[in-house]
Amino acid sequence: MPPRTKYMSAQRPHNIKGTLGRLLGYLKPYKGRMVAVFLCVAVQSLANVFATSLLKPLLNGLAASIDSEITLTGIAFIDKFAFSAAVSDKLTYLGLVVGLMGIVYVFALVSNYVLNRLLIAISTSTIKKLRDDLFSHMQTLPVKVFDNTTHGELMSRYTNDIDMMNEFIARAIPQFVSSFVTILGVFVVMFVMDWKLALVMVGMLIIMGILVKFIGGRSKKNFVAQQEAVGKLNGYVEEMTEGQKVVKAFNHEEIASNEFGKINGHWATVSARANSYANIMGPIMNNLSHFFYAGIAVFGALIATQSQNPLDYVGTIAAFLLYIRNITMPIQQISQQINLLFMAVAGGERVFALMDIASETDDGYVTLVNAVIDEEGNVSESPERTGHWAWKHPHGDGTVTYTELKGDVVFEDVTFGYEENKTVLHDVSLYAHPGQKIAFVGSTGAGKTTITNLINRFYDVPDGKIRYDGININKIKKADLRRSLAMVLQDTHLFTGTVMDNIRYGRLDATDEECIAAAKSANAHQFIKHLPDGYNTMLTRDGENLSQGQRQLIAIARAAVADPPVLILDEATSSIDTRTEWLIEKGMDALMEGRTTFVIAHRLSTVRNSDAIMVLEHGVIIERGNHDDLIAQKGKYYQLYTGMFELS
Repeated sequence: MPPRTKYMSAQRPHNIKGTLGRLLGYLKPYKGRMVAVFLCVAVQSLANVFATSLLKPLLNGLAASIDSEITLTGIAFIDKFAFSAAVSDKLTYLGLVVGLMGIVYVFALVSNYVLNRLLIAISTSTIKKLRDDLFSHMQTLPVKVFDNTTHGELMSRYTNDIDMMNEFIARAIPQFVSSFVTILGVFVVMFVMDWKLALVMVGMLIIMGILVKFIGGRSKKNFVAQQEAVGKLNGYVEEMTEGQKVVKAFNHEEIASNEFGKINGHWATVSARANSYANIMGPIMNNLSHFFYAGIAVFGALIATQSQNPLDYVGTIAAFLLYIRNITMPIQQISQQINLLFMAVAGGERVFALMDIASETDDGYVTLVNAVIDEEGNVSESPERTGHWAWKHPHGDGTVTYTELKGDVVFEDVTFGYEENKTVLHDVSLYAHPGQKIAFVGSTGAGKTTITNLINRFYDVPDGKIRYDGININKIKKADLRRSLAMVLQDTHLFTGTVMDNIRYGRLDATDEECIAAAKSANAHQFIKHLPDGYNTMLTRDGENLSQGQRQLIAIARAAVADPPVLILDEATSSIDTRTEWLIEKGMDALMEGRTTFVIAHRLSTVRNSDAIMVLEHGVIIERGNHDDLIAQKGKYYQLYTGMFELS
């Protein structure tokens, strides 16, 4: 098996602009809706700003009702709507202001409702498309990506990283626009009301902006580290959960807990740093707003005392004091959205890093087709299923030849390594004629499973050739090549669905009768009949309601229904008891008849009837022959076999 190394490392964001551009690119199909979102945000923000500005005429109106000497010469902003240039009735004046405030807040409420409905639709559709693209691309990746990356790391892309991107779309973007519009609107209104107090506010906001930039810069790298730590944490939890029986069997609970404590402690440390900077922003902004609140009150009072009518200035001061509250929150929100931006970019780079891994290349042009074979052995293509298959081989001169699919496999001087400078197979040459059963035995890491990986083209051969029915497998399309093969692995995996669905997974167009026949050939029919719902029994969580042996029997039936000319059994009976193994062997003998079969087995008794047995050691075939020949040689196989015999 290939070494378990980390294929994709979580890196710090180094291309914020590019990652953000790719993320925003997913919003292009919703440009019209996004324009509506921005309009709703602008209406809501400006409505709140406008409603606050009405505090000045409201308070001035109240002051006029107290002091009869104060006259109303008009209301800022209301004059433009032609309510009245000079309203003599002070109660009517106040009623107009309150009524206008009510209308403005209704506009804000409606805009907020429409905004939330649009954002829900946009964000869910965008994240769905992102997850669909990620999953679809993942199906095209070469096997080495999954061999070298923990499942937890991959799952973290779909959960934590994409969730951060969703937060950015659903919260950060609209809040950023809202904050920007609010700040801009507040500035405009403040300068219209009183440019002197507005300048004081500008000076205070510059101080606030400097602090926001300082704290935001510190929080950026820590939020990125937090995302990396979450991915490592998920990977470890997934690994320990899958291997819980092994952990308990070897009394490694304390060691596993200690290791988890280290990883979790690292997450806690970086998370605390990230959130400390994020959380400190609120108290700083609140305290600054109190300071600014007092400053505006003092400066406003000084200006009021120098005016001809100080009481008329009360509304201006009150509006400015409220604007301090209104403008501090958007600035604080901008700092929070910057943190969300960094987290979204960090997650986005991890997601796009997976999406940027090159898909599995396939330059093959030989395809598998339904074939008709006449009495003279001539092969022709058929549009319908015939039960016979042929390789369709187009040539450069425009001609096409057909080669009957028989299952003749030949290795010619194959050298291979999963990593550079680490060779696993050394000049391996072997052949398997149609119908032969070839067995591989040897110690762990000798290269047995690697040979089966190469036959499937999970990995391509850099040196040497593998021929299938005389055709270099590099010329055969991978999908067609794999259609002609069936594998039963040591680690059985069943999918959520019925027993029938899992058997039919070997060939989706198989009928119920064909699936049942395959189960009978694998000797799985008897135990399936005794399940609660027979073939319609639901399997969940990798078939946890079945024994390991029963799961393996279903996996073998799944291979049988595929009806391939070549069968690969990678220690397929390793998890099955002796009686079940005997039942399987009876069924497998019929299944393997006429098929080329490669067998990897740890029980040498299961390979005695093989046509040829290959003994591998350190990637080299050191012995080959049938059982009797190898026993007579009294070499490595003899030592292994006699040792197994004595143990049994």
